[in-house]
Amino acid sequence: MDPIAPPPLRRHDHGMRRLLAPFRRPVPALIAILVAAQALFCWRLTTPHMLVFDEIHYVPAARTLLALEGPVNIEHPLLGKALIALGIMIFGDNPLGWRALSTLAGTAIVGGVFAIVWRMTGRTRAAAIGAVLTVVNFMVLVQARIAMLDGFMAAFVVLAVAAMGWAMRGTPAQSRWRWGLGAVLLGLAVGVKWAAVPYLGYAAIGFVLMKRGDASRWPGLRWWSAWGLLGLGAAIAYAATFAPAFFYAREPMTWANLLPFQLEMYARQTQILPPHHYQSVWWSWPVIGRPIWYFYEVADGAQRGIFLLGNPAVMWGGLIAVAACALGWLRTREVRLGVAAGLWIGGFAVWAIIPKSLGFYYYYFLPAIWLSVALAVAIDRWRVRLKDWDEAYLVGAVCLFVYFHPILTAGALAGPRSFLRWAWFADWR
Repeated sequence: MDPIAPPPLRRHDHGMRRLLAPFRRPVPALIAILVAAQALFCWRLTTPHMLVFDEIHYVPAARTLLALEGPVNIEHPLLGKALIALGIMIFGDNPLGWRALSTLAGTAIVGGVFAIVWRMTGRTRAAAIGAVLTVVNFMVLVQARIAMLDGFMAAFVVLAVAAMGWAMRGTPAQSRWRWGLGAVLLGLAVGVKWAAVPYLGYAAIGFVLMKRGDASRWPGLRWWSAWGLLGLGAAIAYAATFAPAFFYAREPMTWANLLPFQLEMYARQTQILPPHHYQSVWWSWPVIGRPIWYFYEVADGAQRGIFLLGNPAVMWGGLIAVAACALGWLRTREVRLGVAAGLWIGGFAVWAIIPKSLGFYYYYFLPAIWLSVALAVAIDRWRVRLKDWDEAYLVGAVCLFVYFHPILTAGALAGPRSFLRWAWFADWR
């Protein structure tokens, strides 16, 4: 993920350069985007004033965890529910408390994507494009406004990838602690949902392949020391997420039953479940085959809806970007192209083998985030060839975000049939 010299500016860039003048330096650009993202995620956060979709599982579990009553919702580790409980402890047992920390997770995802793309390209413009496409992804907005586990898991994974990319350059001491930070973040991600486990394997394999290509990457680390830090850091962080369980009033955790408890979680996660109206197969997710209405009913004095789907411009355009990056890597072996394509391919393909009896569109959340990385890298790599189409594409993605915003954020709708305005296909209803 070494920075590559940018292509020369063309005449068409001058207008955009003036428009994006504040974004020329990475830190001011990042701060501006994070502030805007946090504001968007918080807008109308407490609407609706009731539990939405899987909040009916995780908010009660967070309440139980906060009271240290005993084990509940044991098919998942504790950290995600502990973060929801922390929000309740800070802001109260109300919609703000349930969802507040989810907004921070969403903003962390945006910042992580900025850092990853900047590390891969060395260009503030490309990093800003990746971050903006993440904000207007739809899925990031919806998951940042609901008390579910997936937003926390994704935030830790994205930040882990950013930390491991950061570790590629620096002194040996800097490389080691940054790599270790990435390992801890991956352990915390697994402590939210086990769906993050494959990224431990991807980190181990990626280190070996990229170190073989350039031995100067990750100075001071050999494969065995990197793998050791990865395993140790992730294991300690993961084990630490179970600390509250040792203080339960009922059935407290012990060191003796910590491992058997993992086996019980696995059994719960792989059990055969009855069919669900919103279930979908993994290969349908990239084309938005079966998005989910998290909420659609009268609440707070109006008809409201929350629709989990991806921004069509990002979802479908991102697939083209992944293909372009993959083909470009095959021809040129540019590391950034291979990493951009590999993040999505690895994040998506694993769902073909994960032993889940039912699949749901929100499982595609992390792969959908990687589409923004692929898009930003592809736009940067072929910017001269794209001429002004990259800017038109970005405007189109933002316009779709504005158009769909009311049914992403529980806005007031005209009536019970209003969903037809946004349900472009039969499977979207």
